Amino acid sequence: MEMRKVFLIFLSFAVFMVVANCIDFTEEDLTTDESLWDLYERWRSHHTVSRDLGEKRKRFNVFKYNVQYIHKVNQMDKPYKLKLNKFADMTNHEFKTGFDSKIQHFRALKGERRTTPFRHEKTTDPPPSIDWRQYGAVNPVKNQGRCGSCWAFSTIVGVEGINKIKTNTLVSLSEQELVDCNSDNHGCEGGFMEDAYEYIKETGGVTTEQIYPYFARNGLCDISKRNSPVVKIDGFENVPKNDETALLKAVANQPVSIAIDAGGLNFQFYSEGVFNGICGTELNHGVAIVGYGTTQEGTNYWIVRNSWGSGWGEQGYIRMLRGFSEPEGLCGLAMECSYPIKVSSDNPKSVSKDEL
Repeated sequence: MEMRKVFLIFLSFAVFMVVANCIDFTEEDLTTDESLWDLYERWRSHHTVSRDLGEKRKRFNVFKYNVQYIHKVNQMDKPYKLKLNKFADMTNHEFKTGFDSKIQHFRALKGERRTTPFRHEKTTDPPPSIDWRQYGAVNPVKNQGRCGSCWAFSTIVGVEGINKIKTNTLVSLSEQELVDCNSDNHGCEGGFMEDAYEYIKETGGVTTEQIYPYFARNGLCDISKRNSPVVKIDGFENVPKNDETALLKAVANQPVSIAIDAGGLNFQFYSEGVFNGICGTELNHGVAIVGYGTTQEGTNYWIVRNSWGSGWGEQGYIRMLRGFSEPEGLCGLAMECSYPIKVSSDNPKSVSKDEL
């Protein structure tokens, strides 16, 4: 019960932070270029964005288009809303190139995903909803910056989660170790979650964020830091492709790494609600599903943890439509799903959900 009280406080704080990290505007702000310029200056001040005059003029035109687009979408009575966030004076192309992990490109190079067992197939009665944040199995949202390392963040969410479930200890682990040392992946130029899981298994574990902190760029592998593994895993398994039912069984047991197409304008400016916007299956971003649920209106959704900081979306999260009409899932979320396995641990007795 105490954990649920803490979670309610977290939700209240999250709502405040969503408002605090976004700039609201009214119809009046859109009436003239002068009022839009004032809005742009207010946005720049809020996000401490520094531009010289020439760059400001160029960026203003991008900002103006984005504001008008956000306003138009929000008038459509969709189940989600958009807001001006830190990406507001970036073109959609600039936005996409800043986080693109090229998952689809690497999949094409590597060929078909490997076939693995799927232990969660035996889950016959998954709960109607679950949120692994309530069980203390998810760390605060992190920020990958202008680096295509989302695959590392997605992987680490999975490892942190299963470690908490197996040992009742939540540790913040190092994405930078994966960026620098996982040679099968390509650091800020992209990578695969399953290859990162394989790296963690083969090297005997991954160290902590404190020992090997993140700095949003490629670096040389620091062997002295890498040789201090804190959390080990015994491998990984893939969720059957294009199967949201199988995915739900997996998420009922642990956080799961997934890949999505996050390149659309609506994704760029997502703020709140259940996202069901137009997107494709050009997988370019690694995230993690940490739960699922249903709104009071009866809309099923996934709880997806992003790595763009807490100022984006719902305190760094997005709720995405669950039970999409196509088997790939909305934005391709059911195409590339995997999770780590942890059998051995310092505390070999698994902890039940009631004990977490």
